[in-house]
This record gives sequence, structure tokens and C-alpha cells, in this order.
Amino acid sequence: MSRSFSLVAALVFALSGCKSYSPKPLTSDAVNARLKVPSNDALREQASRIDHPLLKPTEFTSFNKLTPDQAAVLAVLLNPSLRAIRDEHNSAEAQVLTAGILPNPQLSFGEDFPYGGSSDAKTINAYTLGLSWDVTQLITRDARMRAAKAKSASVNLDIAWQEWQIAQAAKTAVYDLAALQKQLQLAEDIKARMDENLRLTRAGAKSGAKTTLDVAAAEAADQDAYITVASASRDVEHQKLLLNRALGLPAETDVQIEAIDLSTRLNLPDRRELLEKLEARRLDLLALRRGYESQEQTLRAQVLAQFPKIGLGFNKDRDAENIETLGFGVTVDIPLFDRNQGAITTETATRQRLFDEYVNRVFQARSDVAAAFSEIAQIETELSAEMNAVESLKKLVETYRIARESGYVDALSYYSAIGNLEQKQINVLKLQRDLIDNRIALEIAAGRYLPDTIP
Repeated sequence: MSRSFSLVAALVFALSGCKSYSPKPLTSDAVNARLKVPSNDALREQASRIDHPLLKPTEFTSFNKLTPDQAAVLAVLLNPSLRAIRDEHNSAEAQVLTAGILPNPQLSFGEDFPYGGSSDAKTINAYTLGLSWDVTQLITRDARMRAAKAKSASVNLDIAWQEWQIAQAAKTAVYDLAALQKQLQLAEDIKARMDENLRLTRAGAKSGAKTTLDVAAAEAADQDAYITVASASRDVEHQKLLLNRALGLPAETDVQIEAIDLSTRLNLPDRRELLEKLEARRLDLLALRRGYESQEQTLRAQVLAQFPKIGLGFNKDRDAENIETLGFGVTVDIPLFDRNQGAITTETATRQRLFDEYVNRVFQARSDVAAAFSEIAQIETELSAEMNAVESLKKLVETYRIARESGYVDALSYYSAIGNLEQKQINVLKLQRDLIDNRIALEIAAGRYLPDTIP
């Protein structure tokens, strides 16, 4: 019985080092605490120390004059969607730990109590004590460790790729807001001119210098300007909500962006330069490559697992006549039916799928770069034509204004020219917005920052 007690004590001692369970309730307070925005000082410190393959540390003071680069970094720090993605890092690290853990040895103990037989026989309690271990795990351990480490690297690169996309989305949101604010400012300037024009036209009608038709045309132009302002104002407010969402801020947060000059032409490197070493630069392609390496090692581990399972055991016995023995045993699987062929076939198919997925992603990346280049070239051509049209329409409006004051042009023609000018100016702003959006799309496709734009 003393041996039984010792065995139980040993097991209790071994289990004393196990981790304990601690609950993590999903309450509203816990959720709100997780979503709480850090202080500006904390964000300033984090933004200056951000560690990312593509994003650079930036100086952040407040949300009053936010730049596109600051928005990109803050989105990586605050956006809640990235937290769940980053949790995959811990899972991957846990898999590395699991891959390196060897199976526990097995300890067995049994005790026999003699009864019956001759009353003259001197007998004692017999027992059996055995220790065995499956040594086959040593054969596949190296491959499993390599697979887990490559998978962990793949997960980390994929996290960085997701962060890069979130950062670029926030950067795009800032540029879009800047373009929409310029559209609103343009609409408000036109509305102010139409208000003044309507006031002067009505005053002229009272003195007999203007006709009823002039007043009606001025009122219609003023109403159109009001509708344009209302529409532009709605677009700005909607874009502010989108910016807050991209940054990971509450919807009611008042974010003010820095004044931004929208570009009319981009300073782009040669397409061949961006395509060169694209596979070694794009984080998602690097993640897929490491994932493929992990699968290679996983398949190798399954091939090694074809080796028959071997168990080594040592035992100490004592029979009822107090004869003690020491011995060892070896158990070997005979691979008649299960030669791990199912797992090998599955992992081989998975490797082929990952190979084809990588090839397809490389093809898509190259196509994205080419498409962005083509779109940028077309936008720049159209933007140049629209800007020339704006200059021509400005001269036409001024000519109409002088002619109208002299009575050579009717009011409808004058306001029609103003409307055409306004639409062309809005088209220019939209094209500038599209140009910046495609520049950021090219950065994502190329996996790197591009040079500054040409003013």
C-alpha cells in the first residue's frame, strides 16, 4: 500500500504545475473598456514607436489637424478589426509550443493480493511497476517544429499585410474627406455669389433695370446652388463617419484634418521597377510563401510518420513468492494496413492548393500594378483636359457677365455658363480624388510607398 500511496503522491506533485482556469466574462463593461480610446499622450507614444515593415513612426499631437500618414498609423493602433487578427499570433505561437512538446511517458502500477491455495505457502502481495514511452514522436518532431515556426512567420506577415491595408484605407479616407471639403467650399462660394447676385437682381428689378425674367433666372440659379451645398454637406458628414470608422474612433468623435493640396499629376517610378522583386516585397505574398514552407514540413512530417510506431518500456515485478525481476519491452506497429497514406495524400493535395494559390496571387498582384498604372494615366489625361476646360469656361463666364450687363446676353445663358463652370470644377475635384485613390491602390499593389506627388 505504501507504494500505491507514493505513486498517487507523485502524480499529484506532477499535476501541481498545471495551469488553472480563469473566467473572462463577455460583459458590456469589458467591451466598452476594450473600445476605449487611449489618451493623446498614450497615442503619441505608441505612434512614435510603431514597429511595422512598411509603416514609419510618426509624430501625433491631437485629432485637430490630422495628416494622412498620421491617420494610417492611428488606424493600425486603434482599429478594433485588427485586434482579432493579432490574436492569431498567439494561436500560432501556441502551435509552435505544441509542436515541440513530446508525449508524456506512461507509468503503470498494479498490485495482486494472493488468496486460496495451500495454507503452508508463504506468500506476499505481488506488484508490477512499469514505465513506457512512445519514441516515434522524436522522428517527426523536427519537421513539426519547422512547420509550426513557418506557420507562425506566415501569420505574422499576414497580420502586417492586414495592418497595411487598414492603414491605407484610413489614408484614403483622409484624402477623400479633403476632396469633399473642397467641393463643399466651392459650392458655398458659388452659393454666396448667387445670393449676392439675387440681391442685386431684385434691387435692379425694383428700379426697372432688371426684368422679371432676370429675377426668375437668378432665383433658379440660387436654388440650384443651395441644393449643391446641401448635397456636398451631406457627403462631407458621411465621409467623416467613414473616417472615424477607419480609424477605430467612436462615430461622435470630431476629427479635423490638415489642409491638403490635391495633386494633378503623380511622380511614379517605372512600372518595371515596381514589378521587380514584387514577390519579395508584398507582405501577403511573403506570408503565402512561408505558409507553403510550413505545408512542406507538414507533409514531410506525415511521410516520416510512416515509420512504424515504437514504444519502449521498462518494468519491475515482484511475484507472490517474493521473487523480483527487472525487464524491458519493445512494441512495434506492423504497417500492414495503415501506412499513413491517407494523411500523406491529404497534405500533398493541400500543398498543391497552396502552390496554385500563390501563383494566382502573384498573377493578381502583377495585374493590379498594371491596372493602377493604366487608370492613373487615363485620369491624368482627363484631368488635364478638364482643367483646360475650366480655364476656358472662366473666360466665357466673364465674357457673358460683361455682355449681360450691356444687355447683349440674356440671364439664362449667363447662368447656364456659370452652371457649366461649376460642374467642370467639381469634375476636377472628383478626378483629383480618383487620382489619389488610385495612387494609394498602386501603393497597396506594389507593397511599398511611392514618391511624393508633383505639385
